[in-house]
Amino acid sequence: MREDHVWQQIEQVLARASQRAILAAPFIKKEVFEAALAAIPSHVQDIQCVTRWSVAEVAAGVSDPEIADLAAADGRVCITLCHNLHAKLYAADGVCLIGSANLTGKATGRAPDSNIELLIETSTAHPEVQRLLRVIEDTGVPGTVDLAHQIREQADLFQADEEAPRVLVAGHAERLIPWLPETRNPTRLYGVYNGRHGKIGRDVLAGILRDLAALDVAPGLSERAFGNAVLSRLRGIPEVKRLVEAGRLNMDDVQRELMGSVGCTAEQARRSTETIAEWLRYFDEIHLVPIGPWEIRQGRQVM
Repeated sequence: MREDHVWQQIEQVLARASQRAILAAPFIKKEVFEAALAAIPSHVQDIQCVTRWSVAEVAAGVSDPEIADLAAADGRVCITLCHNLHAKLYAADGVCLIGSANLTGKATGRAPDSNIELLIETSTAHPEVQRLLRVIEDTGVPGTVDLAHQIREQADLFQADEEAPRVLVAGHAERLIPWLPETRNPTRLYGVYNGRHGKIGRDVLAGILRDLAALDVAPGLSERAFGNAVLSRLRGIPEVKRLVEAGRLNMDDVQRELMGSVGCTAEQARRSTETIAEWLRYFDEIHLVPIGPWEIRQGRQVM
């Protein structure tokens, strides 16, 4: 069997397209994407590409958002982003390949030391294929050229940050250290998420990008949807879970727990607790009450 057997499967199916082609994979590299487009007959004008872009994954080199530039130059391709995409599917009209292979050199066998992958041919009318396509249609957001450039810029900044985790691929590894918000001013998060960071200092920006990478929020969200996603992640912090359950949280207790569980110094624990409170004040409804040690309490303050 040829080393590029998987690529041969993909190329042969795409070459059979007469009306529509679909390329769906979490990780897509420029060179393989360009080859896939070349395999699709020129008269096919409906090409859907479904993938996902995250700053951490792009910084790790597993995905190229520059496929948006290739898609724009080709003129036939619509890129859709699905943040939780894990399925791999390559379709031409009524036939598709499903399996494990991303659209990358190692996955398709176009690069040395290729992966061991599997693609099986089935009909696009298969109920599970149809379910996947419906989910993509319902949840996807446009993968525009502007968004691609924004993701690349942030990935380059993230990669240049010596304090950023190395090869952090979102969703593929358990975090060894629980995430705690680093950015002291959460009002800046959405602007940086949208590529607006011209007036923010380098060190502060690096911290915001580390927070955004850890949050792993889908790209292209409205401010409200972004805030809801951040709040959901915040509520995953054990101490904040207790706040939601009990309606109150003693800040001295939080500091002591952080010192024990994360290994913070007393000063680091104090700053982390204050930062959590600031994030909750911005993304949720909480207020601080000076009863002995300060308490964080759920809900608006009653005057």
